[in-house]
Amino acid sequence: MRTTGFLKGFWALTKPYWVSEQRGKALILLFTVVGLALALVWMEVQFNYWNRDFYNTFENRDQAEFFRQLGMFTLLAVTWIIMAVYRLWFLQMLQIEWRTWLTDHFLQEWMEDQAHYRMQLLDRGTDNPDQRIAEDLRIFVEYTSDLALGLLSAVVTLISFVVILWSLSGPAEFWGLKIPGYLVWTALIYAIVGTLLTHFIGRKLIGLDFNRQRVEADFRFSLVRLRENSEGIALYRGEPEELGSLRQRFGAVVGNWWSLMRKRKQLNWFTSFYAQLAIIFPYVVVAPRFFAGTIPLGVIFQTASAFNQVQGSLSWFINAYTYFATWKATVDRLIGFHASIVRVREEADRLDGERVAGGDASLALEDLEIALPQGTSLLARTSVELKPREHVLVTGPSGAGKSTFFRALAGIWPYWKGRIRLPGGKRLLFLPQKPYLPLGSLKHVVSYPDDPSQHSDETIRDALKAVGLAHFAVDLERNENWAQVLSGGEQQRLAFARALLYRPDWLFLDEATASLPEDAQEALYRLLRERLTNTTLVSIGHRASLAAYHDKRLAWQGKALAAA
Repeated sequence: MRTTGFLKGFWALTKPYWVSEQRGKALILLFTVVGLALALVWMEVQFNYWNRDFYNTFENRDQAEFFRQLGMFTLLAVTWIIMAVYRLWFLQMLQIEWRTWLTDHFLQEWMEDQAHYRMQLLDRGTDNPDQRIAEDLRIFVEYTSDLALGLLSAVVTLISFVVILWSLSGPAEFWGLKIPGYLVWTALIYAIVGTLLTHFIGRKLIGLDFNRQRVEADFRFSLVRLRENSEGIALYRGEPEELGSLRQRFGAVVGNWWSLMRKRKQLNWFTSFYAQLAIIFPYVVVAPRFFAGTIPLGVIFQTASAFNQVQGSLSWFINAYTYFATWKATVDRLIGFHASIVRVREEADRLDGERVAGGDASLALEDLEIALPQGTSLLARTSVELKPREHVLVTGPSGAGKSTFFRALAGIWPYWKGRIRLPGGKRLLFLPQKPYLPLGSLKHVVSYPDDPSQHSDETIRDALKAVGLAHFAVDLERNENWAQVLSGGEQQRLAFARALLYRPDWLFLDEATASLPEDAQEALYRLLRERLTNTTLVSIGHRASLAAYHDKRLAWQGKALAAA
């Protein structure tokens, strides 16, 4: 049952690309790669016959034929090299095309309907989605194509060389029983025993590889977190604690690595012995016929070559087992990631809340209830109408649920019931207490979420000057990690510059001036009232001075929200 589920999950990951709008180019590349792979198998058959003819020249002491066979080898070798180079070239082209499509597909799924945010609330069991998109998709594409092509080549090689080996091996008699094509049966038994032993020894590698990707991603994420929060860590003098935490996470990486090393060592002992024995085995088996004078020298080498090709094809699983373990673990992680995205969407669909855009100009809350993920109620059933250009201030004690109310209005909080009726065709903008600053130029950061091309440099400079960031107006093309360059107050000023550029019909501010002094807060609110005359402000805040810039106040009273 688990195998069936895995295959369904694997097919769900693989199929979309091959039926997408890119399928034409993908299929051309696939057929090219497969054709070259089959041609290389055909070349191996030619080398097998060449082995016979070449070594016969030694037994026959035929110097002229010896040089002719050298010329034949040169032709075969050059042809093989050309095919091998272009097979790899087109395979890599297919891999990057497939990975590009898959990455974009997963990014869209992850970003759509705020799934990236909902996963943090609804499905914390899915670790490191960034690693699954960046690293797991790369491994999935490369290993799936490499393993599939390797398996195809192994099957075609097996079919091609079984015929040769069967014709070369002749019958063998054991305890009065004649066995035709005995070398084929010997290679088959040899490979089956080897495959079973390989899986028995190495089956735990799949779980260890799965865990390796998780602990590596956890350690990398901790380093990124430290870099992003280095100022706070330095102010707290928290370096010893952070160092201990990093050592602990890296210790998990090291522990898992040692487990992998031990298991791979066990597997390598067996596979190395298996491979070395396979080199000499066919010579030992056919030597009696040569010494009996029934076959020439060249046939020994041809037989050994054919035996190794058949045995190698049958042993494909053994040789690819380590890669297979990594591939299986990667597919499991991607299946889990995709299932998590589907799960959070289904969970959101089961909620009783309804967020609709209507023809009314007002924003209406009808029987709105808000809760925490654990089920604790934050807001009892509430109905409120917010009218256009009637600026509203929402107040209440810390922890009452004001920011969660803000998230529910934005449509990203999943734990609510009732109905939120939004004004139809209106632009809404939400400014959280800590603004998000993407990487890139300052022009890109200030214009966000708009495309920078939508605003002229002069307009952006004017907005920066208006909010008190005139000293940055000359740095529009400067690329920085602006979240670390700007102070908390400067980041909040920048968010107000965004509002001036975006010109929303409704502007929601959640403690958007908490890092600024009251005089700066008053200046920014006056700026909004002067420049955004058609914008309705809905603010969440604690300061009493905010009331002067709002027409109405809603206060949290217990678990109710009522006019104050």
